[in-house]
Amino acid sequence: MAESVLVRCPACRRDHRYTAPTYPCACGAPLCLPVLRGGLPVEIRHRSWDDSWVRLRCPDCGRTDHWPRPEFGCTCGALIRLPVDDEAAGEPGLMPVPHAGGTAPAPSGDVPPPPTDRPPFRPVTIRTGRDALTAAAQYLKWLGFADVRLAGDRTANGIDLRGQGMVAQVDPSTQPTPVRDVECLWLNCVNEDAVGAFFSLAGYAHDARGRADQLGVPLFVMDLTGTPQPVNDPADALIRSGPRAS
Repeated sequence: MAESVLVRCPACRRDHRYTAPTYPCACGAPLCLPVLRGGLPVEIRHRSWDDSWVRLRCPDCGRTDHWPRPEFGCTCGALIRLPVDDEAAGEPGLMPVPHAGGTAPAPSGDVPPPPTDRPPFRPVTIRTGRDALTAAAQYLKWLGFADVRLAGDRTANGIDLRGQGMVAQVDPSTQPTPVRDVECLWLNCVNEDAVGAFFSLAGYAHDARGRADQLGVPLFVMDLTGTPQPVNDPADALIRSGPRAS
């Protein structure tokens, strides 16, 4: 397992245990982005695609590639980016981790572990808005929802993904998701008697987070690895129960 570090959210000052994501290099070696100890995390208010990637080298095969910078969603709704320690990786590089085989990024914070009968989640790296939809769909399938697919024209009701007993919205924009979008998803859940989930790349506005808690809407943030992380209790419940949460 990659080593966890203690991180303080610059928005609410809460402390979190963060475990850096693990990625499979093209050579097959499992690699972990080294978080700079004592470095200052920053709140992402306006996401830039270029700023979200770091160019680092695999110490196993020497291959240099672009990797998503370490990020996590705080329970206050803020999206936090952590600095990478280039020196620890070696001019620059990646830190190998002591387990074999490529695996999905390890969860951070207080995320409850998934049921043991689920296989490891294999994320879809996000480089475009379409990738964000694919990553969210793959995650919902991993949770156990059947027949997850693109909903078609979202202008009708704002829904991006549909599955058996499930509707979801995905916000790939660089701005925090507003409260109106969360309320729109909740109304669609009520009208269709379905479970809902919201996925955002830039986190949520403060009032959107509060409204989601009131309405019981599961909120997830996604970093560019394509691995969603829960940011409220309804999202934790959805991870534990999957379709049974309905």
